[in-house]
Amino acid sequence: PVMAAGRLVLLAAIAAVTANGVCSNVASAARTGWRVHLRKPPRASLRAAAAAKRVRFLFSDTGGGHRASALALKGALEALYPGRVECDLVDVFVESGVLPYSAFPDLYTWLAARPPLWAALFEAGSTPLGQCLNEISTELALGQKCEELLSAAPRPDCVVSVHPLLQGAPLRALARLDGGSRTTPFATVVTDLGSAHPTWFHRDVDACFVPSDALRELATQAGLRDDQLVQHGLPIRPAFARGRTGVGERGAVRAQLNLDSSLPTVLVVGGGDGMGGLADVASATGRALGRIPGGAQMVVVCGRNEAARAAVGAQAFPDGVRALALGYVTDMERYMAAADALVTKAGPGTIAEAAAMGLPTVLSSFLPGQEAGNVDFVADAGFGVFKQSPAEIGDQVAAWLADEAILTAMAAKAEAAARPDATDAIARDLARLVLGNEAAS
Repeated sequence: PVMAAGRLVLLAAIAAVTANGVCSNVASAARTGWRVHLRKPPRASLRAAAAAKRVRFLFSDTGGGHRASALALKGALEALYPGRVECDLVDVFVESGVLPYSAFPDLYTWLAARPPLWAALFEAGSTPLGQCLNEISTELALGQKCEELLSAAPRPDCVVSVHPLLQGAPLRALARLDGGSRTTPFATVVTDLGSAHPTWFHRDVDACFVPSDALRELATQAGLRDDQLVQHGLPIRPAFARGRTGVGERGAVRAQLNLDSSLPTVLVVGGGDGMGGLADVASATGRALGRIPGGAQMVVVCGRNEAARAAVGAQAFPDGVRALALGYVTDMERYMAAADALVTKAGPGTIAEAAAMGLPTVLSSFLPGQEAGNVDFVADAGFGVFKQSPAEIGDQVAAWLADEAILTAMAAKAEAAARPDATDAIARDLARLVLGNEAAS
């Protein structure tokens, strides 16, 4: 019975994800009935004054980038406007307690390990029918819960979504809470980079922050106006925004991490869950490093993937190759500052952080649809390549680490593609929504 119940929950969750989408293209009758409540609010400066304005970020841990972006923006807002802006984060799906939505974080991990199934669901949810079904099902399941989460004291003066499935239902909940016509400012900060699901782009938001030209074009195709779109880049944590110089000299950082300060170093990561065939990639890369005269070292951050960490830690690598297998780390900026090159899956946050740190990057895998454009972003900017097989990844890393001139040229291109000031720029624009133009300047 437990297994049967589990299968039912999984099937229900997959059905909901299949229907995912924000109702920019829903049937006209449904849109007419909902949009009447979503008129553009008045200037924030006309809102009642308060000792501190409250910004509420809506997210879900379906991948680590949503929470990381919200935390980065929270930190920037509270640092730039101390005592004037306070922020909190709400994981809407988990805190709703409503199945299958409350199981979405676990479902994401399960689906991400099965790219063909992910691709099918991504494409199905991109269709007008998929978007319409999701809009209806989300409203029925979460509409009341959104009202409760958005009205929880202290009531927010501005709401910011950093998740593609959290636009329509929260917008309508705010309209009801505001007396039938929404006056609370609402913004979306898109945390994808080179490609994105249409669920991100809702026509009734006050501002939609996009990180790249490619996503600006997608937003325009979805019907958003130019005056709704703002492009600064992807929000990243302050430790990365300061770049290598903000962390310290490379040799000194390596010494702090008990690494050999003289050896060329590659950092291999797979996100917080250690995805992307991490153990196989590390194995092949370690063998390839054995061909570098004078030796090399490899740091493998396995996140919560204890099996990968054990496999890498137990492997014997060629003479001259030092390998360090780690679990989840909270100081990734130091390991990036210590590295000469990076191997990672094509997660948008990691790519943006790598660019800020000037790291040549080999992309080892990507989620179909959602992360495919990230590969193009890195390749077009000239600071990385995509290699699918572990052997090809290892060969590419070894070739880079053996050629200092290539590393230097690619590091410069990575820094040129970076947008280290994006977090503060987005925070200032959000402050204008909640404080008004003059007060936020």
